[in-house]
Amino acid sequence: MNYLYYVFGALIFIAVMLFLTGLYQSWNTARGPESERVARRLRMMSAGAHSGEQNTTMIKQRLLSDTPALQRMLLEVPRVHALDRLLEQSGLAWSVAQWLMLVLLTFLVALLASSFFDMPWWLHLLVAALCTTLPLYYIERARTRRLERIGMQLPDALDLMSRALRAGHAFPTSLKMVGDEMNAPLADEFRIAFDEVNFGIAMQDALMNLATRVPSTDVRYFVIAVLIQRETGGNLSELLDSIARIIRERMKLLGQVRVLSAEARLSAWILSLLPFAAAAVIQLTNPTFLDLLYHDPSGQKMLAGALVLMLIGIGIMRKIIHIHV
Repeated sequence: MNYLYYVFGALIFIAVMLFLTGLYQSWNTARGPESERVARRLRMMSAGAHSGEQNTTMIKQRLLSDTPALQRMLLEVPRVHALDRLLEQSGLAWSVAQWLMLVLLTFLVALLASSFFDMPWWLHLLVAALCTTLPLYYIERARTRRLERIGMQLPDALDLMSRALRAGHAFPTSLKMVGDEMNAPLADEFRIAFDEVNFGIAMQDALMNLATRVPSTDVRYFVIAVLIQRETGGNLSELLDSIARIIRERMKLLGQVRVLSAEARLSAWILSLLPFAAAAVIQLTNPTFLDLLYHDPSGQKMLAGALVLMLIGIGIMRKIIHIHV
């Protein structure tokens, strides 16, 4: 296998990515004004999105790349700010440029590893393309774990804020106390919110920025409740106690649901990975055993049909075992 094969594979991957980007850009231009308003708020909090606009935050902005030329190129890519927001929410110290380099490296390594198996060229490219989703999956997992840690810390933070308000402190001061007394990652987010208020940003905008940075249901409950209380009045300390109690009850119910669905989730993982593991073992022990499945037209149709049915089954199992509380 010569180098032209890898160059051809990389060009096909780039062409597919550009084609999908073009399709998405066509759909993106047809969005309504409400979606555009939400996207504008996301861009306001993202890397490089403040060029030519008045900043609504004095916090240091993230960069998509350390190279200025690559930074300008990435700013022209659609939805790059959403990707940067995902990286920031995951807590990983990655830039968008580093993520793209990791995706390209994953594609080349997967293509090289698949070359040791006697498979059609299109199957090599398919396996390599599927492996490029691993960095994004890792980011999603890191984001989920970080949001779970924030959700576990939030009730204690609300209790601390409630006690601070009863002691006579102002609401911004209670945000600062959470940032100073609590641990990361929740302390970092509340500290940013306090810094924005301290720098002159309106409290409503600072809390909405907090909800944008932390897309958690519990944090949104907290933000909406505080904003409503600031408009209508009432005892904020009692409101925070009620929210903390509701969040704890919700987390308790969610833990019970996870325990009851643990067997189903384990079965889903086993059923999804078992065919690929069995095929890999057979290919290593007897490389010619699966040649008919790879090279015969009927075998290729059966293989494609099996992959489609597996994807449908994975989607159905995921829908069943993911219960929203």
